Amino acid sequence: MSELYIMTTVIERRQLPRFVALYQINGIQTSFISLGRGTFNGGRGGYLFGQTEKAVCFSLVTWEAWHAAKKGMQRTLHIDVPGGGIACVIPMSSIGGRRELAFLTDGQNYTRGEESTMKGTDRELIVIISNQGYNELVMDAAREAGAYGGTIVSARGTGMERAEKFLGISLASEKDMIFIVAKTSQRERIMQAVMRKAGMATPAKAIAFSLPVADTAGLRLQDEDDEEEKPAEGSGETGGGIKAPAERNCH
Repeated sequence: MSELYIMTTVIERRQLPRFVALYQINGIQTSFISLGRGTFNGGRGGYLFGQTEKAVCFSLVTWEAWHAAKKGMQRTLHIDVPGGGIACVIPMSSIGGRRELAFLTDGQNYTRGEESTMKGTDRELIVIISNQGYNELVMDAAREAGAYGGTIVSARGTGMERAEKFLGISLASEKDMIFIVAKTSQRERIMQAVMRKAGMATPAKAIAFSLPVADTAGLRLQDEDDEEEKPAEGSGETGGGIKAPAERNCH
């Protein structure tokens, strides 16, 4: 299969080493881990998201790697037992850079095919992973290409010591993850701008990929601004791209 997915795992922090070890046994060498806290307390499902410290793990996987990891999570780590955690996969749309793709899928026997896009979606969630401390460089590049704003999460990468084999450079483990919702028509422009100004040739060492978004709320004002900036019919204006308002962050 040519499809790739983002596997997201939410587990108790103390269980994290066991899950990462299981992933690596199943060929999932690279993951990005952020820390969080469960907020749901009581009622149905309270056993899963109670008031405990959580680890959120993001990994790029093939369908085959997902099923192998899922089997191990169920049989060895007992993820289906109340309080065991939760894991899910989300289909990917695209990723910036062949070397970066090889690095993230090493060990999974992945052969690149056509990029897959969910039909009927007009938004994308762009995820950018960079060295920690370079989020402003990343966001400046994204805004210049039409992005309105983003959300930054601190994370730690596993398997970074393998980067030199694929990328010819070493990568720091401490990472920033930047999440940007943008129009599908803007996706390539934003990702290319980020890779050009904050990619592997820069201190940021950014990797970018995107996920399809089925629907959104809270972006109506952004759409209105886009409509206002379109040149009127017959005006002769060609337009120069979308300019983001200075004081608006839509998500």
